[in-house]
Amino acid sequence: MRLVIAIPLSPEAVEALERLARSLRFANDGLRWSSTETWHITLQFLGETSVERYACLAQRLSAIKAPAVPVWLHGTGFFDHAGVFFAGVHVSPELRQLEKLITAATAQCGVDAEERPYHPHVTLARAKGDGKAGALRKLKDMAISEVEFPGFTAREFLLYESFLDGRGARHEIRDRFPLEPIS
Repeated sequence: MRLVIAIPLSPEAVEALERLARSLRFANDGLRWSSTETWHITLQFLGETSVERYACLAQRLSAIKAPAVPVWLHGTGFFDHAGVFFAGVHVSPELRQLEKLITAATAQCGVDAEERPYHPHVTLARAKGDGKAGALRKLKDMAISEVEFPGFTAREFLLYESFLDGRGARHEIRDRFPLEPIS
């Protein structure tokens, strides 16, 4: 099974992102726009995982005690090398701490942490095919980088199973892990 640990978005954040995506999307734009059902903030991508490792992960993740996380989406950006258009996520101390707790917990199950610095984001679109650079260039000309979105408080994080097909990814929730209320 292909797994990812992530924070789900609030309905208000999804609505704001959907308005933005609708304003930028046009026919034959050379982009594969992500469906709203797949939008999340990745805490750790686990990739292909065995059933045995899944059991370990569920146990370790359920032991995490962390406060709810204030989340602020802000601005848009591009990962040019990957052909990705995204909404940025402010790395609050609470978000950074949760990410560290999760990578420590998954390490106990034999999962290696990413080498790259943590850069949370919500993937909105991917460029596809040979015209990838041109599609991104057109989108860059249209996109507003300093967009503000409604903030929200994450009261849980999820373990998703991800399924890939020709239209992109589909996610199903495997487990929910509550975060403690902010006092």
